Amino acid sequence: MSYRYIMFFSIILTIFLVLDIYIWKAFKRTVNTRYFKVLKWLIPFSSVLFLTGFTINLYRGSLGIYNANQFINIFFGISLGFFIAKLIAAAFLFTEDFVRAILYIKNKLFSRKDKSKHFPSRRNFVRNISLGVAAIPVLGSIYAVTKGKYNFHVKRLDLSMKRLPASFDGLKVVQFSDFHAGSFDDKAAVEEGLSLINEAKPDIIMFTGDLVNNRSTEMLPYIDALKNLSAKYGKFAILGNHDYGDYIQFDKLEDRQTNLDDLYAIFKETGFQLLRNENIQINNGTDTIDIIGVENWGQGPFPKYGDIDLATQSTSDERFNILMSHDPDHWENIIRKHPKQFDLTLSGHTHGSQVGVDIPGWQWSPVKYRYKRWLGLYTENEQHLFVSKGFGFLGFPGRIGMSPEIISFKLHSQEA
Repeated sequence: MSYRYIMFFSIILTIFLVLDIYIWKAFKRTVNTRYFKVLKWLIPFSSVLFLTGFTINLYRGSLGIYNANQFINIFFGISLGFFIAKLIAAAFLFTEDFVRAILYIKNKLFSRKDKSKHFPSRRNFVRNISLGVAAIPVLGSIYAVTKGKYNFHVKRLDLSMKRLPASFDGLKVVQFSDFHAGSFDDKAAVEEGLSLINEAKPDIIMFTGDLVNNRSTEMLPYIDALKNLSAKYGKFAILGNHDYGDYIQFDKLEDRQTNLDDLYAIFKETGFQLLRNENIQINNGTDTIDIIGVENWGQGPFPKYGDIDLATQSTSDERFNILMSHDPDHWENIIRKHPKQFDLTLSGHTHGSQVGVDIPGWQWSPVKYRYKRWLGLYTENEQHLFVSKGFGFLGFPGRIGMSPEIISFKLHSQEA
């Protein structure tokens, strides 16, 4: 084990130890002795559970396996819920300690009557509130890793498109994104979710990247399910940042390319036409529209393989088009400023952080502080971007408030 990893785990263990001691001492003086007999063991035990689950997932991820085990997923997800619960409890306790320290200093410096040398006592209601609020992530994680991650639904959107030919009025485009095959632990649930795509009766199916976490072999259980998907004008796909195998170490450079070639073969076997900085035309006998697919382009550490100029070669500036680009940062930084008009861009990547709120009139997730365009429909200068929260999951093996989705667009022509 390298020095870097030793330092990393030493820091993590120190943080957990300090956190547990702090919470232990805080509750020891305020929680009824009978209840504390249970709580005092739960505090360090939950840390052991989380660190064990984290280490297992880190090790499996380094091998390119990553999750795909129901027991490990549930074990890690719930232990993460307990860890977040402790952070919440510690935040309440620390806030109270800060107030107590101010009161103590105030009394020492300004009060003539009370020169107590002791901090003010902890208040029971703060302890009760912290315990009550801390229970929420525990209960939420139990739901997220058991039911929430497979609570598939179809989101239906009607969009009026200025440049869509009248002969294509009513065109139904179904998008799904971020499959992350290696994370699934229930094949039947995944197949049931995919069946919703055919039920939507699509004219076009578009997959917008991250079919796997790292290795093409993750897809082997789901090839038949993707084969069974059908659409009038065909099935199209692009690559996401995880599809390239950049996040694991291969024994040889050639092995990485072999892994990628095998993934290309899987797209072909399942009937998806993979567009790698390419375009294709769809003709209904009267009019033609362009389907454009770019490879991944992302800000920061994410790969920039996408080339929009190459992808749009031979396309017409006058024709309506649909662009598939995995990372919404591509739209934000390149696409919306490009001289070419892109009528509808479909993206994914953010997962909606897999935790948040998505209700009519209000959307919130921690990922919004990283991505300006992180979920749903955005419009600028008659160019539309839709960011899907995805079909699968990664890292945290669950979803709460950000259910997995399939999007069914019905496009309407303003000429019709």
